[in-house]
Amino acid sequence: MEPLKRRHFLAALGGMATAAGAIRSGWRHAAAVPALPPGAIVGADQALGHRLRDQQFPEPELTRKAPVVIVGGGIAGLSAGWALHRAGFHDFVLLELEREVGGNARSGSNAISAYPWGAHYLPFPTRESRAVRELLADFGVLQGDPQAAVPVYDERSISFAPRERLFAHGLWQEGLWPQVGISGRDLQQYRHFQALMEQFQQRRGADGRKAFAIPIDFSARDPDLLALDRVSMRDFLLQNGLDSLPLQGYVDYACRDDYGCHASDTSAWMGIHYFASRDARARDADDDDVLTWPAGNGWLVQRLRERLAPHLHTGALAFAVSALDRAVRVDVYRPGESRSERWLAQAVIWAAPLFQAPQVLRELPVALHAAIGEFQYAPWLVANLSLRGFPVERHGAPLSWDNVLQDSSALGYVVANHQQLAAHQNGTVFTWYHALADGPPEQERQRLLSTPWAVWAETILSELERPYPDIRHWVTRLDVMRWGHAMVRPRPGFVWGAARQQLTQAALDRVFLAHADLSGYSIFEEANYRGVRAAEQVLALLGLPLGVSVAPPA
Repeated sequence: MEPLKRRHFLAALGGMATAAGAIRSGWRHAAAVPALPPGAIVGADQALGHRLRDQQFPEPELTRKAPVVIVGGGIAGLSAGWALHRAGFHDFVLLELEREVGGNARSGSNAISAYPWGAHYLPFPTRESRAVRELLADFGVLQGDPQAAVPVYDERSISFAPRERLFAHGLWQEGLWPQVGISGRDLQQYRHFQALMEQFQQRRGADGRKAFAIPIDFSARDPDLLALDRVSMRDFLLQNGLDSLPLQGYVDYACRDDYGCHASDTSAWMGIHYFASRDARARDADDDDVLTWPAGNGWLVQRLRERLAPHLHTGALAFAVSALDRAVRVDVYRPGESRSERWLAQAVIWAAPLFQAPQVLRELPVALHAAIGEFQYAPWLVANLSLRGFPVERHGAPLSWDNVLQDSSALGYVVANHQQLAAHQNGTVFTWYHALADGPPEQERQRLLSTPWAVWAETILSELERPYPDIRHWVTRLDVMRWGHAMVRPRPGFVWGAARQQLTQAALDRVFLAHADLSGYSIFEEANYRGVRAAEQVLALLGLPLGVSVAPPA
């Protein structure tokens, strides 16, 4: 979801006096509790992923050639393909294990609406995210000069109001800062926290760069800033006298939302980055608006898929990559056909998650293998609930795009078709997010994979009964997607530690690493940056001119 912004805080202050008196008791459950709606666990084939680990594949039956092979069809791989295409280079293929490209920005659709299966919005990109702005301009979302100080965006892509609300003490409240149950001391600490974050946002390093930039590579490297990586975000708060429970709860929510881990498990550098890295402005939009679509970032995936369609090979599992004298060999298994094939390329862009690389890159140095072992991944669960209509809103602020339940281990839900609600809608889709962060990643991953659909469905519906006692009467289908390795966890000491630095500086023989994992956290801008940067390196290897660059603005 997104950071709490100043205007929401000010609105919360204005509403405190009336909010407490507006709380009403919820109405009773219906006498008969309906059975669970139809639904299923959808998404990645876990057995195929395990087969990659076991390396039991048939020998290739045929050999094909392509100057460039991209392995991985998430945002990094699609961005690499987009950059090659923009440069006028079209002789490449992109191999994706799943039936659909998009990675954790995938989406789905039904008779009601499109909906996200992962990333559901894109903040206005900062000037450092040059390639993202050019991509948005390419697809008509950004209008005019993509590098303008204050760009113009298609208003249909800007999040519609009302945008966010919090369910606390039986009341829906505008914004994400609690309006009930907080003290004057809590408000004072919140003001202090906001002032600290604004100072970090304005801070420039000795090299003139932002202290906290997107992409992360463009951030300043002053020792006192990098030292923040060695403590947790929770400890940073306590060191600054910020022990307010509502404030700590909000910051913890922010860390779980973007990084899949609690504030106590998040690098303070990364926690501050969440609040201090975004300073982009857009014409005719509020500073805290974002870009979103019913499909979430899947809308951008659809545009990239259309552009790159001739190059895409889905259902194609690259299981071995090795360097030959004059080529790089990529062995690929086609599960739908139970056969393997071999590709010979001049260069390979590895845009799949890094944890898969040791199983596939046959000449991966031992030091890099060990560095990848330092990467931890957060498991996530995403559910899409189809509703035949809209439950009665009986408590406070109206239905918003982003809806958060206080004191929940989950992150709440977005209304997938909120951008379309100006027109009459007979139904809706709630997209529910839950980062499993309460235990060690391996333990939580096992819980994610071993818990039956019915248990997840009951858990989600029970949570939603807090604001909607009759929710079960409205839901017609509930599908769940499990993301076992959704994103890298930016734990203390990792973001600016040796393991990540080794991999960002790795020089492999004609194999170029390109995944958001290299940035230590997972957002669209970082994945795009890594993919376009790898495409730059490949074009340089082939002696071809660039079509788009990730170089920072002057």
